[in-house]
Amino acid sequence: MSRGVKSGIIGTVFVGMLVVAGYGAYNVYDSLEGGGGGGGKSARPKPTPVNTAPPSAAEVTDVGDDFLTAWSSGDITRAAALTDSVRTTTAALTAYKTQAHVTSVQLTPGTPAATTTTTMPFTVTAQVTYDGVTTPWSYRSSLTVVRGASGKPVVRWKPSVISPELGDGDQLVTGQAKVPEVDVVDRKGRVMDPADYPSLSRIIPDLRTRYADKLGDGTPGIETYVQKADDSAGKTLNVLKKGKPVRLDTTLDATIQKAAEKAVAGKDKSGVTAVDTTNGAILAVAYGPASGTDYALQDKAAPGSTFKIVTAAALLQRGLTPSSPAKCINGANYGYGKAYKNDGGMNNPGASLQWDFMKSCNTGFILQAKTLGATGLVDTAEQFGLTQGWNIGTVSQDPVVPGGTGDELTSEMIGQGTLQMSPLIMASVAATASTGDFHQPRIVAKSLIEGPIATASGIPSKTTQYLRQMMRATITSGTASGVMSGFGPNSGAKTGSAETDTSAEANGWFTAYSGHVAAAAVVHSGGHGNQSAGPIVAAVLRAS
Repeated sequence: MSRGVKSGIIGTVFVGMLVVAGYGAYNVYDSLEGGGGGGGKSARPKPTPVNTAPPSAAEVTDVGDDFLTAWSSGDITRAAALTDSVRTTTAALTAYKTQAHVTSVQLTPGTPAATTTTTMPFTVTAQVTYDGVTTPWSYRSSLTVVRGASGKPVVRWKPSVISPELGDGDQLVTGQAKVPEVDVVDRKGRVMDPADYPSLSRIIPDLRTRYADKLGDGTPGIETYVQKADDSAGKTLNVLKKGKPVRLDTTLDATIQKAAEKAVAGKDKSGVTAVDTTNGAILAVAYGPASGTDYALQDKAAPGSTFKIVTAAALLQRGLTPSSPAKCINGANYGYGKAYKNDGGMNNPGASLQWDFMKSCNTGFILQAKTLGATGLVDTAEQFGLTQGWNIGTVSQDPVVPGGTGDELTSEMIGQGTLQMSPLIMASVAATASTGDFHQPRIVAKSLIEGPIATASGIPSKTTQYLRQMMRATITSGTASGVMSGFGPNSGAKTGSAETDTSAEANGWFTAYSGHVAAAAVVHSGGHGNQSAGPIVAAVLRAS
C-alpha cells in the first residue's frame, strides 16, 4: 500500500458490503513459518527467533493505517486479519454495521503520543441510518499495536477500539431506546444540560436508567447506545430522533455545580463534592478530567488528616477537650513498631489537642491511642455513618473503616492505613461535625431511592461545639488560614495529605463548611491539601 495515503482521511462508504471472515483470513497478513520435511537424516532448519521487541513507530503507523483503511472500506476480512483476534474482531465490526446501523465511516489517524508510542488515536466520522432517519456521528477512539504470536505487529483487539465507551461484552445498538430521556432539574427548577456540566455526563445516564420509567409519561427516542454485557442499556452516544423526555428533580444546584466544574478543570485526578449540612442533599459533583474516573463519588483512598475530625471526636467523647495536653513529638509512636513523622518535622512538647488539630500534627494524635482503646475509633466512625453502606441514588463508593490494633489503629487515627473514603464521604464528615447530625447524602428524593437509607446517631452537642471551635481555629490560625481567608465565623476546615505507595507526592485533601454547605476535595499526587485541594473547596463554598 502506498504510504502517501497514511496522513490523510481513510474512509469510504460501505453500504451493503459485508464480508465474513474464516479462520484462514489470518493468512492475509501473517503467514505460518516452518521447515520442509525430507527423508533420511536431513538436518532440521534452525527455528527463526520470534521478535518480542515493542513495535517501532513505523510499524505502529503502518499496521494502524492498514487496519483503519480496511475497516473503513468495509473489508472486514482484511481488518480482522490485522488483529490478534480474528473471530472476535469480525463479529464486532459486523455488528457495527448490522446492529449499530453505521452505513458509512471515515477514519482519520492521529499521531501516537510520545509516552504511548504503540497507541494510535483516530477520529471517527460516521453516518447512522435507522428507520428512514440518517444522522452524522463523530467521536474519537484509539488502537494499540502489539507483537502477535509470530512476532509480527498486529492490532490488539478490544471493544474500545470501536468506541471508548465499550467494555468487555458490551455492544453498540441503534434503535428505540429502552427508556425516555430525562431532563435533570436542579433544586431551583433549572434544567442542567450535561454539555454545560461535563462531570454529569456519566451521572445523568445512570439516573436515566434508574428512574426514567418511574417518572410520568415520556416517549423513548431513536438512539445509538451502549448495550451492556448484562443486556441493560448504557450510555447514549448518538440521538437520531428525540422522544419526549421526563422531568427528574435532583438535589443539585446549578450555580454550585458550575463553580465545582471550573474549580477542578485542568487538575488531573481531582474530585470535589458539596452537600447541604441540614439534610445531606448533594449540591455539586465534579471531577477532572470529566472523561475519566469519578474521583468525587467513587474514589476509595485514604483521606489523610481530614479524618482527624473523626479521631478528634472520638478523643473528645473520651475525656479530652481542645485544651487538653497532647504533645507533638516528631518521630514518636505509641509503643508499636512504626514511628511517625510530622510535616516539616514539627515539634511542640507543650501542644494542646486543638494545636495539634489546627497545625495537623500526626503524633499529637497517635500518642493518644490508649484513650481510644480497641474500638473507640470505629465506634465514633459509626456515629458519622461511616460503618455502613450508603444508597445515594447513583453509583458511589461506600466508606470503609476497618479498625484494628497496633500500627493499623495509629495509621487510621491520622487518616492512613486501610481507610477508604471519597470527597462525598469527607464532605459528609464535615457536615456532621458542623451540625452534630448525620444525614446520608443523596442526589434525588428519598422516595425514588430503592433500598434503605443509612442512618446514624450523630455526635453529642458538646463534641460538635468543640469540633466547630477546632475547625474554626484551623482557618484563623492553622493550616487552612490562607486558602479560607475571608470566610466568617460560621465556617471551619481541616486540611490533609495522604501518602501512597504509588506516588512520590501525597494525595492532597481538604474539607470545610460555611453556613449550611460542606464540601471536600482530593487531588491525587497533589501534595499538601491546603495548596492543591483547598482552593477547589474554597471556590465551591464561595459560590454557595
